[in-house]
Amino acid sequence: MVFVDTNYFLRFLLKDNSVQSKLAIELFQKASENKIKLCTSVVVFFEIYWVLKSFYKKDNLYISNVLQQLLKLDFINYENHEILHSAVNNVDFYNYDLEDAYNCIYSQSLKIKTFKTFDKKLNVKYKLCA
Repeated sequence: MVFVDTNYFLRFLLKDNSVQSKLAIELFQKASENKIKLCTSVVVFFEIYWVLKSFYKKDNLYISNVLQQLLKLDFINYENHEILHSAVNNVDFYNYDLEDAYNCIYSQSLKIKTFKTFDKKLNVKYKLCA
């Protein structure tokens, strides 16, 4: 099993550094051919979101599409895959930030009935997605 960090995903997606992009593409190609197994964490997934949004100034539709496509890559084992998938869908549907969507879905997966936050908009959205 090979752990894949944020920068490999970004080079694969953005192809903005020819040497690193080539290495990332080769890694994902090997995995797609079942020569190696890849995994990553929720933290890496959130870093991809954050870097695309903050540094590269990509819009929410672009980011959501990219994240959905990454989650479809069946040769990558994502920590909490189903929760991530639901959170990305909720980003679109309820106009959340990914971290808020994830926290709502995660808390619901634990059967938590009460969600405490001082964020009034998030409180309303949490009630909608519950």
